[in-house]
Amino acid sequence: MQFYSTNDKNTRVSLREATMSGMASGGGLFMPSVLPVIPRAFFNNIGDMTIQDISYVIANILLSDEIDSSELKEIVNKTFDFDIPLRRVEDRLYALELFHGPTMAFKDVGARFLARLIGHFCGQESGPVNVLVATSGDSGGAVAAGFHNIPGINVFVLYPAGILSKVQKAQFAAIGDNIYAIEVNGSFDDCQAMVKKAFADVDLRRQVNITSANSINIMRLVPQMFYYFHAYARLLHYGIHPGEIVCAVPCGNLGNITAGLMARRMGLPIKRFIAVNNANDVFFDYLETGSFNPKNSVKTLASAMDVGNPSNFTRILDLYNGSHSQLAADVIPYRCDDRDISDTIVDTFCADGYLLDPHGATAFKGLKENLQDGETGFFLATAHPSKFPEKINNITGSKIKIPDQMEKLTAMKQRYTKISALYPALKNFLLETTR
Repeated sequence: MQFYSTNDKNTRVSLREATMSGMASGGGLFMPSVLPVIPRAFFNNIGDMTIQDISYVIANILLSDEIDSSELKEIVNKTFDFDIPLRRVEDRLYALELFHGPTMAFKDVGARFLARLIGHFCGQESGPVNVLVATSGDSGGAVAAGFHNIPGINVFVLYPAGILSKVQKAQFAAIGDNIYAIEVNGSFDDCQAMVKKAFADVDLRRQVNITSANSINIMRLVPQMFYYFHAYARLLHYGIHPGEIVCAVPCGNLGNITAGLMARRMGLPIKRFIAVNNANDVFFDYLETGSFNPKNSVKTLASAMDVGNPSNFTRILDLYNGSHSQLAADVIPYRCDDRDISDTIVDTFCADGYLLDPHGATAFKGLKENLQDGETGFFLATAHPSKFPEKINNITGSKIKIPDQMEKLTAMKQRYTKISALYPALKNFLLETTR
């Protein structure tokens, strides 16, 4: 498998280079040179396959020319050593619960896979590898857990001040060792812009070996494709008609829906996707109008979706060769405000006994409002509600129980460095810390 840049389709790089570079030169994002269509025979028995079996087959199709199949199987099995259940919430409405990993968020999947892949390639590097990640919620904790104490790797987590919940922040700021927390006096978009500037800084990259663990790294996205196939397999196992399955995705930086669209390109028979935005609705506006206009993000209850300039938009455009009409035929937009999120959490808990987190609530509402007769849908439940105790307590009026491991983590001393939202502050910190 080779990869090209969204800025230059003529240049091809290896899996190792795409993984370890994180971002292409000139600010482009890597894309697979080809997304092979999986033979239809694969789907004949998919309903009886485990997520490990499904993931290994797809990973082997994509990556086995550079990674030995037995090692690839080990990477997959260690990534998916926790359950990802598909739970029925209402008739024809299912939640794909992606929060049963160590940090209780969907990003455990991509971060764990990427950590093992970078670990595989680390032996070929001349010095330490420094992983940069900007987080608006769950990426920081997932990446920190995935890379904690891996020899030869340092992790730098940039996060916006005043946005994350106590649990989310503690999951990386209380770890220490090779994990460095950096609080930025700005927005997530500022954090993301600073990371991108680091990758474009030739002087920095000459002195510091950096890669990314955000979804700008294509190997964060590839394993996220796997759980879409898994959800489809579970629905078939339940006897659902294979041609009438739709999926709703809460959208922030657009990594999750990009992975879903890549899976569909490989042959996954999802009828259509519902892309759900909160008030940060630039993707919604694009699907409605064909015009993409980034803007400053605003704070909402679904903070991980508070992205005003989503990086993976360029990948989606590339996947559809810039065709708005073709994309709009596969993806329909939906938008929720904070009142919608609060009402959906309360209504679903009262009616179904199912407690949603704010991000999952947007996707559930988008799915419920857009499901047509004869269709069955699943939505991505991307984080456990206990990661947002203050918000859930305020919305429901009752105190949510925080798991013991999270209680212990929030009680630990946190270590972080505060910097301005100007790139030189990040560059100086990286140079001083990695000397």
